[in-house]
Amino acid sequence: MTTMADTTVGDRVNPRESWEVAAALVDDRGTVVAWTPDAQRLTGHLPGDVVGRPAALVLPCAEQCRARGGWSGRTAVRHRDGHTLELAHRVSRLSGRDGSSGWLVSLADSGAGPSEAADGPTHESLLVRAPVGIVLRDERMLCTWVNDTMERHDGIGPERRLGHRLSDAWPDTEAEGLETLMRQVLRDGTTRVHEFRRWLPAGPRREHTFAGSFFALQGADGQALGVCAISVDVTETRRAQERFTILRGASARLAGSPDVMHTSQELADLAVALFADYAVVDLEQSVPFGKGPPVHIGTSGEHPPTFRRSGLASVHHGVPESPWRRGQAVHLPPGSPFSDVLRRGRPHLEPILDTAPGTWIDKDPARASKVRENGAHSLMAVPIRVRRTLLGVAWFLRTDNPVPFQEIDLLLAEELVRRAAQSLDEARQHAREHTAALALQRTLLPHRLRGGMAVDAAARYLPADVDSGVGGDWFDVIPLSGARVALVVGDVVGHGLRAAATMGRLRTAVHTLAHMELPPDELLTHLDDTVQRLAEEDPDTADQAPGVVGATCLYAVYDPVTGVCTMAAAGHPPPAVLDPRGRVTFPDLPAGAPLGIGLAASFEAVELELDEGTLLALYTDGLVESRDDDIDVGMRRLASVLAQPAGSLEDLCARATDVVPGQVPPDDVTLLLVRTHSLDPARVASWTLPGDCTAVRAARRLVTRQLTGWGLRDLEDSTTLIVSELVTNAVRHAAGPIVLRLIQHDVLTCEVSDTGVDVPRLRRARTLDENGRGLFLIAQLSHRWGTRCVPNGKVVWAEQDLTGASSR
Repeated sequence: MTTMADTTVGDRVNPRESWEVAAALVDDRGTVVAWTPDAQRLTGHLPGDVVGRPAALVLPCAEQCRARGGWSGRTAVRHRDGHTLELAHRVSRLSGRDGSSGWLVSLADSGAGPSEAADGPTHESLLVRAPVGIVLRDERMLCTWVNDTMERHDGIGPERRLGHRLSDAWPDTEAEGLETLMRQVLRDGTTRVHEFRRWLPAGPRREHTFAGSFFALQGADGQALGVCAISVDVTETRRAQERFTILRGASARLAGSPDVMHTSQELADLAVALFADYAVVDLEQSVPFGKGPPVHIGTSGEHPPTFRRSGLASVHHGVPESPWRRGQAVHLPPGSPFSDVLRRGRPHLEPILDTAPGTWIDKDPARASKVRENGAHSLMAVPIRVRRTLLGVAWFLRTDNPVPFQEIDLLLAEELVRRAAQSLDEARQHAREHTAALALQRTLLPHRLRGGMAVDAAARYLPADVDSGVGGDWFDVIPLSGARVALVVGDVVGHGLRAAATMGRLRTAVHTLAHMELPPDELLTHLDDTVQRLAEEDPDTADQAPGVVGATCLYAVYDPVTGVCTMAAAGHPPPAVLDPRGRVTFPDLPAGAPLGIGLAASFEAVELELDEGTLLALYTDGLVESRDDDIDVGMRRLASVLAQPAGSLEDLCARATDVVPGQVPPDDVTLLLVRTHSLDPARVASWTLPGDCTAVRAARRLVTRQLTGWGLRDLEDSTTLIVSELVTNAVRHAAGPIVLRLIQHDVLTCEVSDTGVDVPRLRRARTLDENGRGLFLIAQLSHRWGTRCVPNGKVVWAEQDLTGASSR
């Protein structure tokens, strides 16, 4: 059966594929017996100048090639006007009806014509490639000459072809179409190109595609004597072209996905669609998870890398050929071809899969069973690599298709894997960055909120950059001395990893400043200086992202003893306050300037008296701002949500941050909810002592009595020593009354207040020094100690753990 290809439609010839093949028919004596119009156009010689004369006069290669039994290559031919032509040529031996021999000398200008890659064989490739089939027919379409290759092309021997028409050898209607084409060539003297398919009687792949060139043969008088057909089997070339065309379109399927498992499955699916019956993609285990160092080609050693099955595809439903499911770990048998693929980083082609006893497959019973059950007979293994980094291995097998894999299949597989490797490497980098981002987030944000006896707390953070999972927002609840807590919410300009790294630096700075016991307005002033210094340390460059350019922050300190919350803002929206009666207000808090903008910013603190059970909501602007509404609308919406009854702070957090269900917020969203508690007055004891030497004895007596009442006799000795040292220092270095306060909460806090402004410093006393050991003793007896400034002086405090004490 033949089918017309796109190169010929009816009697029209596609001009892109019109090959000018100059040819001369030479008899066994070396005489030219026929010439072609294209030979005349190429060399300038008329039929009368050449036909009937020795071929060597015009074609020097003819005699030499006849002696060799045929030859192809390049030769020099002199044009009629005297200049020399460098031409591709082929001399092919022909057999005639009476047993005679002849030769067809074919010439082509390799500098003209279409590209083989795009439009089929060029003139030169048509001539020099093997095998080329040649048939000559007379005016009645009877075969007069044929070469041996034609029998391999269509399975028709010389005895059935010579002296017969094409329709006699091919008893089908399509043969009549080719004869019509050849009569047109005889009539008008043009060269025509035609592509047709032929089903051969034998062979594993019975349908073949041929490209043929048809041209007229002329006598000395220029009249047509017959037609010559030169054909080339382009089956594999066409198949490769078709598959590479599909491959170009497949690149879009392989590109763009940040999911390595998705890309691996696409690779397996495409391989089965193109050339394999069964395809597997096994990725080195660090690739899917984005963890661990990369594996390099040739470094597996005694411990080969672990792989994870990431892509599976088969012509059979359910992929019965695979012993492992997607996501499962896969081992590689030692001594197998797979080990060599990993070591050398080169593909492996095994056209006939050797499953005989004693081979490597005996060491891998799981694979051996599947190979034999499914009739796998041909194998390719291609490493998935980017430079020297091994990403995985792709395996391709044939089971149903009886044709073994060939080199052209391996080339296609390598190209497919190469394109997939680029996408997999990008996805691997994304996975590693995502893993690093999540680790960074876990490091930078608090794992749990410690509100002590002051507050209950819950928080929710939703980054706008869902790919990295981090952003520039942060929140904190920081325990302070005297049972107080600091509440912090901040927002760094920008999103993603850089904003998160900046946020981490600011969060650390806030922690440091908070433990210096600075009031909110002073803390924000120092934080503003920090942000400006960070911006100066990270100057913008052409190849670097901008440094810190701004941030906002709300910092509040809540004291459960007094119920007072002191807060200050730096360009940040005010908190929402829900009182126990269900009324939501936003305090009139001076917004202040954002941090780091370079202005001489000043921050103002505001004090709020909060009842027991008051709910504070600290948030970033991403919660209340949107593209469609201004911030007032968002704040009213937040107030409405907070006023509704909720089962827990976590539930209320989830409900309040569900700004637009199912949509990613345009900006990072952070919400910190705290419910305040007032410390029971019975847990606080306070006394005013005179600023003289009697204060120490009185302080010891008062502390002993109070600890006994609280049931903390186990802490009596250490506490009286601490109080003695603190009161002694106050008497020596300050004037006026001294206030002693004990607070029993998560720890036991001892506070001594005086009017002095000098902050005590811990120093190492020398052997003969009489003083300087008091603070060292306090540091040894307490969990921690410190100093904070108050409007009329300072407070020196020390905390002791309650672990081991009797009861509370």
